[in-house]
Amino acid sequence: MYKVELYTPERKKEWNIFIENAKNSTFLFDRNYMDYHADRFQDFSLMIYRKNKLYALLPANKKNDVLYSHQGLTYGGLIMSKKSTTLEVIETFQAINSFLKEQNINKVIYKPIPYIYHQVPSQEDLYALFKTTDARIIGRNISSTIYQENKIKFIESRKSGIRKALSNGITIQESNDYAAFWEILNTNLKNKYGVAPVHSLSEITLLQSRFPKNIKLYLACKDNKALGGTVLYLTPRVTHTQYISANIEGKELGVLDLLFDFLINHEYTSFPIFDFGQSTENMGNVLNESLIFQKEGFGGRGVIYDIYEYNLK
Repeated sequence: MYKVELYTPERKKEWNIFIENAKNSTFLFDRNYMDYHADRFQDFSLMIYRKNKLYALLPANKKNDVLYSHQGLTYGGLIMSKKSTTLEVIETFQAINSFLKEQNINKVIYKPIPYIYHQVPSQEDLYALFKTTDARIIGRNISSTIYQENKIKFIESRKSGIRKALSNGITIQESNDYAAFWEILNTNLKNKYGVAPVHSLSEITLLQSRFPKNIKLYLACKDNKALGGTVLYLTPRVTHTQYISANIEGKELGVLDLLFDFLINHEYTSFPIFDFGQSTENMGNVLNESLIFQKEGFGGRGVIYDIYEYNLK
């Protein structure tokens, strides 16, 4: 009844059509997004057929004898159709694991899609993991999230920043000047952490050109000079901040406070959820306390991004 096959580039159209109609997918799983860094990973994505019809997808890559929920993505569990049922998903996992054993895969690292991205309830995969494997949690990251219909008010220091930004003539605007923002972002990440952004400037501009409705840049400016900004990833239910950064002057003038007041309370109120992303490192073992304090100051509260491991021996 179930047949598991490896994804190949010839199946791109079939893959993308399924992504468009799945109950728990986002544009990150579209091959025009996933494949921008195809050279960095050995793709081992799975296409699962039930009664000869495409039933589910598993974006994945392989390293030695380990299958990973795609390491180029923040999340990436089983992508399901709206018709998926619990029993069928259990059977799907049994089929997947039988196939992986045949492929000499001995271990799976699985990153389920956080529930906030589900268009309808989609946690059948977590039950199937429990039912069919010895899965255990090996990483637990925490994100800060706002429900638009039940917002927590900004703390006073965030409100003070808004007043300061307004009194200094800061303006907020949607922009395509990724170069200006990347200069700020690169400088901050290099000085503070000694790292570069996950995406290079050329990569983010390429992705934005492919997904102009899903990837947006907003800048906070003074006299038309960018002092800070954020890159948003827009999915059906969630406004997600992929990058946030401000230069020294911008921080002093509270530009991010004004920016997020605009985005959360005015521009994106029609999206049910506003998500600031993770404030953890090293599989959740390191919490960036100053970063999560900032996000919680805007009313964000915890949503978990778990990572599971299970054996196939």
